[in-house]
Amino acid sequence: MAAAMAWLRRGAWGPARRCGLAAGRSYSGGGAYPSVSLSCPLPGVPKAVFAAAEGRERFETRVTVLENGLRVASQKKFGQFCTVGILINSGSRHEAKYLSGISHFLEKLAFSSTAQFGSKDEILLTLEKHGGICDCQASRDTIMYAVSADAKGLDTVVNLLADVALQPRLSDEEIEMTRAAIRFELEDLNMRPDPEPLLTEMIHAAAYRDNTVGLNRFCPVENTDKIDRQVLHSYLRNYYTPDRMVLAGVGIEHEQLVECAKKYLLGVEPVWGSGQTKDVDRSVAQYTGGIVKVEKDMSDVSLGPTPIPELTHIMIGLESCSFLEEDFIPFAVLNMMMGGGGSFSAGGPGKGMFTRLYLNVLNRHHWMYNATSYHHSYEDTGLLCIHASADPKQVREMVEIITREFILMAGAIGEVELERAKTQLKSMLMMNLESRPVIFEDVGRQVLATNTRKLPHELCTLISEVKSTDIKRVVTKMLHKKPAVAALGDLTDLPTYEHIQAALSSKDGRLPRMYRLFR
Repeated sequence: MAAAMAWLRRGAWGPARRCGLAAGRSYSGGGAYPSVSLSCPLPGVPKAVFAAAEGRERFETRVTVLENGLRVASQKKFGQFCTVGILINSGSRHEAKYLSGISHFLEKLAFSSTAQFGSKDEILLTLEKHGGICDCQASRDTIMYAVSADAKGLDTVVNLLADVALQPRLSDEEIEMTRAAIRFELEDLNMRPDPEPLLTEMIHAAAYRDNTVGLNRFCPVENTDKIDRQVLHSYLRNYYTPDRMVLAGVGIEHEQLVECAKKYLLGVEPVWGSGQTKDVDRSVAQYTGGIVKVEKDMSDVSLGPTPIPELTHIMIGLESCSFLEEDFIPFAVLNMMMGGGGSFSAGGPGKGMFTRLYLNVLNRHHWMYNATSYHHSYEDTGLLCIHASADPKQVREMVEIITREFILMAGAIGEVELERAKTQLKSMLMMNLESRPVIFEDVGRQVLATNTRKLPHELCTLISEVKSTDIKRVVTKMLHKKPAVAALGDLTDLPTYEHIQAALSSKDGRLPRMYRLFR
């Protein structure tokens, strides 16, 4: 650079003039002050190397299938740490032939003693050497064992995960401690001020009565003493097989993860043996619709200096679609458009204050404490629900307001409203996928279900293509199904299931009028 500046100061303009350099003002020392064109290379200056956007392959999820059927999926991400885990196609929906609650037990027993590690403390100390943490989550259709740690400890992490998933000791002491933990969790579930987990269980039980995703995710109290090592092994033998597993990793090299998978997950004999699977439940979800009611005194749920008032909670749902169908994206946009939340939610950009359940429900009816839309989607079905809470005396009016909102979904949709919902959905998607554990779960679940992964920009394109006609089409189809209803609290004024069904079949969503001789 010094040579180039000296050349400029000397006023050596020969070839430079042809590049648009011209003499102009002079330096105080007498040299000409040049007019330099940035499009021409300067003599003596090394050729610039410009950063270029890397190819799409850098962002694509790579998938390798091992000889035993295990899928290995990875996604690159800059950083010192990685998130690695095993996802298994197993959950409460597969417990039809077993005691309900096995998945709940397996979730609590995760990262306990194994063939290599004598106790949970030993596992945690091993992870601490690599700055790691571990977690296990069981849902209706998936069990996930995950570890976040320094990427240099990948070999140790995969070894540990393989041991936790395939070689758990399941000692009598651990099972007894798990029973106590589950009993406490069930008691806590019934005493929480927030009834959403309980209502979610109830709406699934009503929508899919006694089958697949309608089976209880939490272990019933009566089954806690019946589930032992023998019961767990009989279940694990059928569902913890390599062809039902995905080893997913984010923030590591794919080849390195495949090598670790071959080393620790190929040809490994599980502690329960590797006999022929015979009781694998491949049932497809059967939507039934219906109602589940729990009469409960909610007056003492939240005591204290500022107790929450006694409320009745209602959740009404209709069948949507699976996440494998094309209509999944319009339903996701619809759910975002409905939005909602609690009456005390703080406002602000992106908080959903312009969603329908805020504008049409919470802003107009001061006595409503909550109105929130939820969308649950699985590989063979889905459920779009609205949860509402109000004083027990307002239950009938609250139900009618919600049924009217369901009917209005099929009505006119403003262009601004639709664009706002699509933009917010894309924003939430991209914001969530900034997090490494979220990317890990997305990679694992998509590969487990479809053997591939749709990238964020592909999903954003699909969201952008949704039109108001798509929303109307999926809603019209949805409204032809029987509703699923969950009700919790003082249900004295709850309309009958037949009246709710009639309201959802009407043009305006109103409940049939009731005439009483005596009030």
